[in-house]
Amino acid sequence: MSGPPRISCVILCHNYGRYLDRAITSCLEQEPGNFSLHEVIVIDDGSSDETEGVCLRHKDNVKVIRRNQQGFGQTLTDAFLLSTGDWVVPLDADDWFHPSKLRTCAEAMMGEVLFIEHWEHVVDSDGNPMLKEPHPGGNTSTLVVHRDAALSLLPASNEIFFHALREAGRGIALRDPLTFYRVHPRSMTDRTTPGVSQDYRADVCFALSDRLRAMYESPPAWASARQLRRISWHFRTLAFGHKVESAMQREKRLSAMLLIPGMLMGTLRARDSIAPWLRSLSSTIAGRPLVRLATGQRQQPHS
Repeated sequence: MSGPPRISCVILCHNYGRYLDRAITSCLEQEPGNFSLHEVIVIDDGSSDETEGVCLRHKDNVKVIRRNQQGFGQTLTDAFLLSTGDWVVPLDADDWFHPSKLRTCAEAMMGEVLFIEHWEHVVDSDGNPMLKEPHPGGNTSTLVVHRDAALSLLPASNEIFFHALREAGRGIALRDPLTFYRVHPRSMTDRTTPGVSQDYRADVCFALSDRLRAMYESPPAWASARQLRRISWHFRTLAFGHKVESAMQREKRLSAMLLIPGMLMGTLRARDSIAPWLRSLSSTIAGRPLVRLATGQRQQPHS
């Protein structure tokens, strides 16, 4: 690639019109650096609030794609299919970027790096700080992904799909808090009902594991077949861990115990640290979940 990297900022929005202006502005008002802001796209996934009006105010600087609601997974997938930059920077419409985000991330776009993640500031619905210190990222608004690499993983039901690039050794983690992650009661993630969030994450990890297995015979440029096997087992192990936690949250201790051997087998095949398995084992023995459920809203940022 010659010249500075072309970056596409893609905002994912469904009925987050009250937050959208700040999200758009944070993309347009980035500090200059060794990159080109190729485009800012808003995908309006069937919003019925003020989203359309907010987009109209920015029509000269933003490309708007408005359609009937298709859900988060399809919207995230479309963020990569519809953009044309070298790198895609997704942003949930209820979050916003620090002015130095693109400049800082562009400095890491070198060598074999295809995936960049960074830390975040956690704020409440009004934008006020909720945590004294920055929090590790991993969620949608804290990722920067090389478009060509991402295309090989589509369709993606969740941003976890792109974590495969990190596990292949093609990622870099920055400790800079470059996103403001908003915690509010109307988040799409249910963290109050026992097992719901964990079951969702398990399903995503199982789906990603299966996708990677399907790629063994024709590996992408960013990984060998051997690497894909290891990474597939890594995400399968994560899925087992989420299932164990789900069972513990739903007070089904025996079900959790029956999953522990599968989690250990996956840990060994993935050559992962045994520490997560030991935590899950200790949880089932003690009869206590590892994650404390929220009361009324997202309890903590996801990762």
